[in-house]
Order: sequence, then C-alpha cells, then structure tokens
Amino acid sequence: MDRLPEDAQTLHAETLALLLALESERSWSHLSGSFATKSIKGIDYVYFQYSDPGGTKRQFSVGRRNAALDEIISEYGKRRDRHESDLVQVRRLAGLLRSAGLDSIPHGPARVLGALADAGVFRLGGVLIGSYAFQALGNLLGVKWPAAAWRTQDVDVAAHLRIAVPKLDADVPKTLESLQMGFVPIPQLDPDHPSTSFRVRGQPLRVDLLTPGQGRDESPVYIPRFKAAAQPIPHLSIILHEAQPAVAIDGGATLVVVPSPARYALHKLFVSQTRSIPQQSKAGKEMHQAALLLEILAEDRPTDLEQAARAVAAAGPTVTSKISRALDVALKRWPEVQPGASIIRQGLSQA
Repeated sequence: MDRLPEDAQTLHAETLALLLALESERSWSHLSGSFATKSIKGIDYVYFQYSDPGGTKRQFSVGRRNAALDEIISEYGKRRDRHESDLVQVRRLAGLLRSAGLDSIPHGPARVLGALADAGVFRLGGVLIGSYAFQALGNLLGVKWPAAAWRTQDVDVAAHLRIAVPKLDADVPKTLESLQMGFVPIPQLDPDHPSTSFRVRGQPLRVDLLTPGQGRDESPVYIPRFKAAAQPIPHLSIILHEAQPAVAIDGGATLVVVPSPARYALHKLFVSQTRSIPQQSKAGKEMHQAALLLEILAEDRPTDLEQAARAVAAAGPTVTSKISRALDVALKRWPEVQPGASIIRQGLSQA
C-alpha cells in the first residue's frame, strides 16, 4: 500500500467537488441530443433526438413550434455548451489523476457505472459495494491499493427496499440492455424467483443487485424504483448507513456512492466469516481489503473506526462475534493491523 502524492489527492478532491456541483445542477439540458423540426401538413413540430448508451438513435415529440419553444431550444443550447465545457474539465482532471497514479476502472465496468449513474441509480439510494467501491475508497483516502486486492469484473450495487426519495425510477434492466453489451439475466435456481444478477454472454462482467435481508428468507426482493429484484443479504444494512459520494475514474469520471471506509472494513470482516469452503477465495479477498483499510484508518481516522464499531455492535452478538473472529485471523496474517484491531475491539466492547 502506497500513499498517493499530495498533489494527486488535491486533484482528486477537485474532481469530486466538480462532479458534485454538476450533479446538483443536473437538468434536462444535460441530455446529450439535439432538436429537429418536422413539417406535418404545413405545421412545424419540434422533436428531440438523442442516442441511448448503446448508440441507438431515439426521438420524441416536444410539441408544435412556437416562440416559447424557440426560447427553450435556445436556452438548451447555451446550457448544453456550458455542460460540455464542464465535461471537458472532468476528462482533463481524470487524465491527470491517472497520470498521478490513481487506479482507473476497466472500460466495461466503467460503461456500466456511467449508465447506472445517468439512469439515476445512485441518486435513488443505490450504493456501489464490492471491489470497485474499495478501489474508490482508496482514492478517497489517498492510498494506492495492491492490484490483487480489488481487481474484478463484478459490479455490485446495494439498496434498501424503501427510502425517502422523489417518486422517480431508474430501470436497471433497461439501462443494462441499452448498453448493447449483451447483458442477460442470470436465472435463479428456483424458476419462480426473478433474477437479481445480469452478465455479459461469454465474458466475466456481471452486475449483482443486493438488499438487506429480513430474517432467514432468501427470496429475491423486488425494488420498484429500480424495476428489478435484489438478493437479500443478512446485515447488509451495516454497509449502507453513512454512504458517501466518490469518484469512479475511467476515460472521464463518474460520480457514484460508496460505503464509509470504516463500515466497509467491518462488513468485510463479518462477511469473510460467513463464506462456505467453496467461497474461501472470496473470504481471503474480503479479509485482505479489511486489513488494508484497518491499517490506514488506524493512522488517519481512528475515531471513524471506533464510532463504526460502536454502531455495528447494535446488530448483536452474531455479528460482533464473527468480526472478532475475523480480527484474530487477520492479525495472524497481517500483524500491522494490530492498532486498528484494538480500536475496533474497544468500540465493540463499549457499545
């Protein structure tokens, strides 16, 4: 694990601030497209035409042309020019970040994250978890992780079933289909259950939707605002509280939402102790990610670790005992996590 140069951390903070500003100003003028006029029986009608993420041309009617609509079209052009200028700045910053040594996401997963963000998944409570979240957390914390700790082709997105958000939706299956990458639903073992995963034919790229589990029922849960089902996972709520914005770097940069670093570490410790023997390689990766986070957080943000441990202790002895057991294992493999492990144990005991 290497510390990123201070100028790289400053660039990253600037990129995140710009993406947050763009998100707060998001409007219809951010749609990439153009207006066209068609004459039907001597009357001019205005249409808006655009391309979806897969490149398919689409068009919808705006209405009969008049002075008010002409003014709207003119304003769209001005705002669109400003937005394009901002996107050029984002791409410039992303290039500088890659040159400075920050890790970027491979092209396929980056397209998926960009499409999900544009569809509104992260604005509507979706949280990126898994290894791409871990990679983004490294950039947030100013460190470069070992590649073996996060390289993957899985895109994992989690969300609560119900949250207080505007009455909008982000159609996940349609969004993935629009990319024209070959995404297909992965059938469940029970044919009566809807799919919670999508993968590209002949490739390892996969998208999984997850949600906190309720009791022992493992049946998929339909999330209406995503128009898709999610797999319930026990105690997943640990990782969804206190989620925060982050930057996913590729050819440009995408604003995503990720867990807090401390909660991510605690959840990975817990999950590593719930894996079956065939999943042991995943457990080892989860333990490695948790160990790296414990090391850096103990140095830079010890209070975050203690507060997260106190909060997670409320989940009960089933969770805390597994976290403690995972810490024992981690200490044998990575003695340098001792300071972070001590902070967590103190937080768990004081809850």
